[in-house]
Amino acid sequence: MSHPNGNGFGKVGVLFGGRSAEREISIFSGTGVLQALQAQGIDAHAFDPAQRSLAELAGEKFVRVFIALHGRYGEDGTMQGALEQLGIPYTGPGVLASAIAMDKAMTKRLWLQHGLATPKFEMLHAGSDWRSVAHTLGLPLIVKPAHEGSTLGLTKVTDAAQLPAAYALAAKFDKAVMAEEFISGMELTCPLLGTGDHARALPVVRIIAPDSNYDYQNKYFSDQTQYLCPSGIPPALEQQVQQLALASYRSLGCRGWARADVMVRATDQQPYLLEINTSPGMTSHSLVPMSAAVAGMPYEQLCVAILRSAALDLQVSADWKPH
Repeated sequence: MSHPNGNGFGKVGVLFGGRSAEREISIFSGTGVLQALQAQGIDAHAFDPAQRSLAELAGEKFVRVFIALHGRYGEDGTMQGALEQLGIPYTGPGVLASAIAMDKAMTKRLWLQHGLATPKFEMLHAGSDWRSVAHTLGLPLIVKPAHEGSTLGLTKVTDAAQLPAAYALAAKFDKAVMAEEFISGMELTCPLLGTGDHARALPVVRIIAPDSNYDYQNKYFSDQTQYLCPSGIPPALEQQVQQLALASYRSLGCRGWARADVMVRATDQQPYLLEINTSPGMTSHSLVPMSAAVAGMPYEQLCVAILRSAALDLQVSADWKPH
């Protein structure tokens, strides 16, 4: 074990920055993680894949890496695949789970196959029958890119006439665009730690955004958004949400850590899965550290626990040697 002086981890890379639309947030997350690991005596070093090559990553001889990248090229299985090739254990879910979770439509198809509640959805294209979409999903509805995070390119549509503009906005971020049934009610998120049977749900966080608009600005920069942890919801509902989040995590084959976003419908208190984040934010505003603190795990301890879970999907045999 490496606490408190970091012995046993060896040289650690913290990957942050990157090329996605969420670069700015990733820098906040990664800087926090880097400082936390260094404060625990761990030999941790920053590495920005947008500024340095995979050859340089291999040359650093990291024993393991903490992925604090958000969005594409970091959270979508591509970096995980590169690390598998390099044989460097990394934090968070593996290649397939990361790729599926990044694709909101594919995630929802998998959840539906497992009988897990998630809002109805339709994929959109430029020639979609907008009236039919509005009729099928009901109004209001949500239009969003299928592969972006942080609510980028998202629109709440209240009239079918707004659908073409909402589609055009989302299509600026992603060629795959989806419309989703709008669930009116409580917004919750549930962090998850561990792997397989050892995975556990942390305390649920309730999110109360100004005018129920939890957009990019309110998510990262507003002091108006309230985060309640403990959530204050009835214990039976909290447990139901945690069990749903855990089922969603396991259904995708996630490991290490993640965070599931859930809406609880006001009319009947039914929880619905929105999406799962496989490299959640680790900024001062972030929700996983807030929840972990309520569970008795301060920020630095959380960072070390996540780092300790770093693994590879494919174990390289001990007798393998490069030609």
